[in-house]
Amino acid sequence: MNEFMAFIGGGNMAQALIGGLLKSGRPAASILVVEPDAAQRQRLASQFGLAPLPAADAALARAGTVVWAVKPQVFAEAAAPCAAHVGNALQVSVMAGVRSASIAAATGSPAVVRAMPNTPALIGEGMAGLYARPEVSAEARAEVQALFAPTGQALWVEQEDQLDAVTALSGSGPAYVFYFLEAMVQAGSEMGLSPEQSRQLAQATFAGAAALAMQSPLSPTLLREQVTSKGGTTHAAITALEAAGVKAAFVQAMHAARERAAELGRG
Repeated sequence: MNEFMAFIGGGNMAQALIGGLLKSGRPAASILVVEPDAAQRQRLASQFGLAPLPAADAALARAGTVVWAVKPQVFAEAAAPCAAHVGNALQVSVMAGVRSASIAAATGSPAVVRAMPNTPALIGEGMAGLYARPEVSAEARAEVQALFAPTGQALWVEQEDQLDAVTALSGSGPAYVFYFLEAMVQAGSEMGLSPEQSRQLAQATFAGAAALAMQSPLSPTLLREQVTSKGGTTHAAITALEAAGVKAAFVQAMHAARERAAELGRG
């Protein structure tokens, strides 16, 4: 608990993790954040009682864990001034696409865990995929598990390229849900409901259906079939979706997301 933890970057995902750490009892004095943006530093100071640094310095050497939460395209630039201080630390990355080998090379530490969280982590309802290089100890894996616990669920994968699939399913997944919500709200409005009524109905339906799927032992296919009476209204809707090739397009879209994640990893 007294081990120092450093965050390189203080954006939304870093804030979700920091908030969870503080709620679980970690003292603010044991968390160091490097954040070049002055407005973001002010938010971190006022919200969490932290004293963020505008640039990396020797204080990073105190950190047993370094969390990389910068945009992937600026990782190399951000890592350069940190490398001299973080070589003995566990490296945890929430950056999409940046491979663990690149992180190990840039930091001098072979102990790297890559994480692919998603935005519901901001309200403690996230889903994170985790991958650890062989050099990461069981104790360090447990520490990472505890880091993400306040943000929601976590799932370990054994091969790094599986994180590309995690990115396609859960990393980008909230956008798919919002996309379908947009369509449901539009349809409700076109059918005579107000936008507010349509939004309430659509959001509650998504939340309830997801909760039922989580709690039920039945597969999504069986749950769908339970709602779909032959010749009924749901059957008419599903038939229209199938005729339009919606499921096939949706599957194709996630394959496209996975391929893009792989491309980002290849640089």
